[in-house]
This record gives sequence, structure tokens and C-alpha cells, in this order.
Amino acid sequence: MNNLRIEALQHALRGHRKKLLKHNIYQSLETLDDLKLFMQHHVFAVWDFMSLLKGLQRDLTSVELPWMPKGSPVTRRLINEIVLEEETDVDQQGNPVSHFELYIRAMDECGADRAQINSLLESITGGMSVNGALDHVLVDASVKFFVRNTFSIINSGKTHALAAAFTFGREDLIPDMFRNLIADLNERFPGKLDTFMYYLDRHVQLDEEVHTPLALQMVSELCGDDDEKWQEALDVSIACIEQRIALWDGIRNILPTEAI
Repeated sequence: MNNLRIEALQHALRGHRKKLLKHNIYQSLETLDDLKLFMQHHVFAVWDFMSLLKGLQRDLTSVELPWMPKGSPVTRRLINEIVLEEETDVDQQGNPVSHFELYIRAMDECGADRAQINSLLESITGGMSVNGALDHVLVDASVKFFVRNTFSIINSGKTHALAAAFTFGREDLIPDMFRNLIADLNERFPGKLDTFMYYLDRHVQLDEEVHTPLALQMVSELCGDDDEKWQEALDVSIACIEQRIALWDGIRNILPTEAI
């Protein structure tokens, strides 16, 4: 792995990360109703992350028939290892479950409304495009912008940019971001957030210890010695972090005034 290039990219992102991690949405989640509203909107980012992940698997591995070896065995293994634990992790009882499905369970457990995400998925299952489904779902504009940005990257045809969005816009960011949410939640809402706490703890553990190192190596492999690819990786990473800030702004703005 090209550690110098990775470190330079991370350094260039430091200010954007700091801005996101200091966002006041974390302090705004004061009641269980605040958290429910947050989850009702954040679940769209949990869902589109899975498409980001599968887009990488599509680009880096052979998913068509007949099978043929594709790309680097190193990157194939990296993405397949991440997919294994994101798409088929284990729940508290050790049963296979995707992180999205785990999040849905957490919403049900605390009573969060998932009618909006259900509407999106039903529309897509019925043959509607992602953009078309977003047009019809009753969700804040910040959520729509966020999901559309994700799919524009997926459809860009630039695998290194997709890997950068995945790594620096999600995996390398999530542990620090979720630590802000974990603090005191379980103590404040006993019995309502067991699955959500498990989801958060699992993300922190996997992303920090396993997925981020793998994802960093994947970006390094895909960018290689190409200066243009490294610049595009930086540009898309900044855009993803800023899009997350805009999402947090949107959710914060629809929270009850007293919670802001």
C-alpha cells in the first residue's frame, strides 16, 4: 500500500472531517422522538451504502456468467471480505443479517417510522428507477440529494472514485462519527435501543479494525501511481463528506426547535 499517498489524502480531508464530527446534530438528539426522526432519515444512507458496496463488487469481481477472472486478485479479496460482513454479518443471536436489515430491526424496536424507506424499496421493486422512486417518496430534500449523489458516483464508471467514496466518505469516517451517537444513548433510553446499540458497536468494531484498513488498501491498489486518479479520489471524498454535512443539516433542521 502507498502509505504516503494515503496519508496525504487523509491530511487533505482533515478539515472537512473535523467540520462533520463537530456537527451539532449529535447534541440535538435529546429525546427518543429526536432519535426516531434521525433514524427515519438516516436509514436511507444505510441503504444506499449497500449499493455503493455492491457497485464496487460489481466493478472489481466477476458477477456475470460464465465466470472469468477479473482484475486484481488482491482487490477481489478485499471487496469480497467487506461484502461478507456488510451483507451477511451476524445479529445478537449469531444469525446472518445485513447491516441494513439490522438497522430496520433497530427502528422497529424503538418505534421509528419506516414507511418512507419502505415506500422507496417498494417503488424500486416495482420497476421504478432510484431517481423516480426518490421523486415520489415523502422525505426531506437533503436525503434525496444524498442518495442521488451516491448513485451518481456509482454510475460514474470510475471505480477508483467509487472506492474513495466508500472509504473516505463512509468506512474511514463512520467509527468517529458513530462514537458521537453512542454516548449515553443506552443509559437514557433503556430497553429501547438494544439493537441500535449493537448496530453501532458492530460498525465501530468492524470499520475501525477490519474494513477501513482493507478499504485503504483497495484505494491504493486502484489509484496506483496515477496522479489524476488520486486527485479524483480526493475530490469525490470531499464531496461525500460535504454531502453528509448537508444531510445532517437537513435532519437537524426538521428536529423540534427545542432539540436544536
